[in-house]
Order: sequence, then C-alpha cells, then structure tokens
Amino acid sequence: MMAAGGQQSSKPILVKTPDEIKIMQDANQIVAEVLSMLLRVTEPGISTFDLDKMAEELCRKRNSVPAFKGYHGFPNSLCVSVNEEVVHGIPSRKRKLKKGDILSVDFGVCYKGFFGDSAVTIPVGKIKKPVHDLLRVTRESLELGIKQVVIGNRISDISRAVQDHGEAGGYSIVRQFVGHGIGASLHEGPEVPNFVSKGQSPRLIEGMVIAIEPMINMGTHKVKVLRDGWTVITADKKVSAHFEHSVAVTADGPLVLSTRN
Repeated sequence: MMAAGGQQSSKPILVKTPDEIKIMQDANQIVAEVLSMLLRVTEPGISTFDLDKMAEELCRKRNSVPAFKGYHGFPNSLCVSVNEEVVHGIPSRKRKLKKGDILSVDFGVCYKGFFGDSAVTIPVGKIKKPVHDLLRVTRESLELGIKQVVIGNRISDISRAVQDHGEAGGYSIVRQFVGHGIGASLHEGPEVPNFVSKGQSPRLIEGMVIAIEPMINMGTHKVKVLRDGWTVITADKKVSAHFEHSVAVTADGPLVLSTRN
C-alpha cells in the first residue's frame, strides 16, 4: 500500500539497526510467503474475497497482523486491483476473476512491531502479449530501481531508473501515488516517486528501508479514485501493473527483504 504523492512528505526518515532490519526481513518473508501462495491459487473463477481470506489466514498463522486492515478505514487485509484498477482495490465476493485478467495484489503485515510490504501483478490464465509485456517491463523497472539502492545515491536515482525503463517501453508512470519509507510505521519518510520530481531528493544512508513500487500504465498516467474512496483506476481504463519490494540500504548494497523464493 503506497503513500499518496503530489507533495513532499514531512514524515521523518528513520534509520534501522541491523537487529531491526532482521525483524523487518522476517516480516517481509511472511508477506513473501502470502504472495507466493496467492500466485499459486489465483485462477479463473476465484473471487477476490476468497484471496483476501486466504491471505489473512496465512498471515495470522505466522503470528503477524494484516497491516492494511483498518488502515485509514480500509476494510480488508489485501488490496486486489484488476485490469484498469491501479491500486487499493477492495476484495469482493461478487468479483470473480476471468481468464485474461491481470490481478495486482498488495499485502503488508506487522510483525514484532515492524512492517513488511510487497506487491505483485498476477496473470489470470493466458494473457495477451501486450499485457504480458507491460508486466515484464514493470517488473524490470522495479529491478532496475532496486539496483540504485546504494549508499550515497539519491532517491531520484531510483526514480530515474524506474521512469526511464517504463517510458522506454512506451508506457506511462503513475504520478499520484508513490513508494515510501517503511519500518515501525507502514509509511515513513522518504517518499519514493517512480518519476524524477523537481528539487533535490534525500541521499540513501545505511539502515534506511524503503518500499519501491512502480505503477505503470498501458495508456495515460492519469488516474481517478472511484466512489468507494479507495479503488484507483486509470483515467482511460487501460490496464495497469504494480510490483513492489521492501529494500534495505546496506554496506553490501541493496538487501531485498521481501524476496520470494
């Protein structure tokens, strides 16, 4: 789940100790296990409500608490966004997945006082090649952004890597929602835009943990929020992809806490 963009966040940037990063890695591995399970069970005919229920059950079995449930009033544990839905889709018993859909699942947990957060976009059965290409480029954009998580680099180095690769593929980058710092709070400073914004961005220092999450659209970058107050869709109703990892800044380079085996 991402922070809203559009202005610089005033939230402080908090550096973690190695012990705290280890707890965050454990939290993110619970998230990774849940997302791996969702990758296995997502198929035509399943409802987004069923996926939400399975995610919450596995999370609680691992002695963690769903991070999104009740967050600013969000009603469920899992954000499920289908096709033109960018982020923050609400699970529904009525919404059954169809062959050819794409489903973005965003999940977070709180474990021993620290948060984990990750997202993946899942093809439902066989999908069209242009949609497959969008997923590939979005995933690659995340990987290129992660490579920039090096002490001394700036947040804008991550933003540029994501933006350049996404736009080179002929796609547009969502600007209204951005990545974020993460730790003992779900959203900490700094904001991590997927595009280069004006002004100097913060430098990366050892012990920072950030959630990098490209949201890349087939058509326009413009989005709108539906009347439920949560679900974000593309303004032109073309499909959107979303991938996210929580990444720690270490002396040995980027440490992806939410990596899925």
